[in-house]
Amino acid sequence: MVRTTEPKRADSSKETEQGSHHHHEVFSAEKAGRLDTRLRYFLYRPDILAERLVKPGDHVLDFGCGPGFFTREFAKRAGDNGKVIAVDLQEGMLRILREKMEREGLLHRVMIHQCPPDSISLPPGYDGTVDVACAIFVVHEVPDPVRLFGEMYRLLRPGGLFFYTEPFYVVPGREFREHLKEAENAGFEVVKRHLFFLNRAAHLRKAV
Repeated sequence: MVRTTEPKRADSSKETEQGSHHHHEVFSAEKAGRLDTRLRYFLYRPDILAERLVKPGDHVLDFGCGPGFFTREFAKRAGDNGKVIAVDLQEGMLRILREKMEREGLLHRVMIHQCPPDSISLPPGYDGTVDVACAIFVVHEVPDPVRLFGEMYRLLRPGGLFFYTEPFYVVPGREFREHLKEAENAGFEVVKRHLFFLNRAAHLRKAV
């Protein structure tokens, strides 16, 4: 569900329904190779991000995981006592992810979940079990961010961390700020705002 190229916009009526949110097309699994390159690794350093966000033993939600560019490093960092829940809309992306995790000996640390277009859709038994949730370059592809933030909040344990970032060339500052406000309305506290390479990013936390 991750995007790296300039998007096409869906029906403009979405803007009136949800402020300035623009629901973009989903990045096709046929282009998954573009999401896992040496250049992207150098620019985004998923290993460093994992070290900053994830502790050994953590349960991590990687929403919009795509072919596993960040999932791999989350799984390495979480270790055998942790778990990464890798969620994506597209079966093709998850097939690539599964093959990659199996090849690298990490599949036992990853739970793969295909979601519908409008929901994370994990069973209620997962509520309050996630230590770290990530939505990296994906919320602009979601039809209802308000619902997504509510689901993220429900899945996180008290004190859990939510890392949210969007491409600067896809999501303008005003839209990003509105999404942060929606996340706050869901119950999150914005702990820190910063740049993730050139992209807007924020750390949010669920109240203890």
